Amino acid sequence: MKAAPTTQQLIAGPAGLIEVLVDAPSSPRGIALIAHPHPLFGGANTNKVTHTLARTLRDLGHVALRPNFRGVGQSGGSHDHGVGETEDLLAVLDWAHQHWQLDVYRPSILAGFSFGAYVQTRVARRLAEAGHPARRLILIGTAAGFIEGARQYDTEAVGPDTLVIHGSKDETVPLENVLRWAEPLDVPVVVVPGADHFFHGRLHTLRDIINRASCECD
Repeated sequence: MKAAPTTQQLIAGPAGLIEVLVDAPSSPRGIALIAHPHPLFGGANTNKVTHTLARTLRDLGHVALRPNFRGVGQSGGSHDHGVGETEDLLAVLDWAHQHWQLDVYRPSILAGFSFGAYVQTRVARRLAEAGHPARRLILIGTAAGFIEGARQYDTEAVGPDTLVIHGSKDETVPLENVLRWAEPLDVPVVVVPGADHFFHGRLHTLRDIINRASCECD
């Protein structure tokens, strides 16, 4: 499936402009909204895990949208601990619905890495409450529980079909945090042996896991 080069869009958001990178296949079948890691620790939409998510999901036929959170790149506003960031992601979905005329209120994928995964659980809750649940969540290195140097993350509940991927040697978000969050939800956690928080040398493994999960869903 031939894909166009990555493009940049500046769209209106609740706190100003939102900078969005777009990776679109030639015949999109859905929307994939991808959220990057913590902006106060260098997170941006060019992060290699979010880039891997975008290219993988684009190759699966989705328009992959990578917004920059508030205060990052050309996005306006300032960091809001996930509250304003949730509103911004919902604004990106509104824009995508108008731009592609797809059923974006049932986005094919909500994907996030680290802080971005935490925010996506909030977006998923908002969509479900509005009667337009997401088709699938992909959460990588999910910020959950107490994280040293950051804060306590009360990560939202998600459905058992959520794809949760975590490294066994994650030095930022201990695997134990995610297991403690997932256990009462009956959500399986795919553990990548030897992987650190940023999946150095394991990005191909992320692609393979997502591709296999997509084949199981289709």
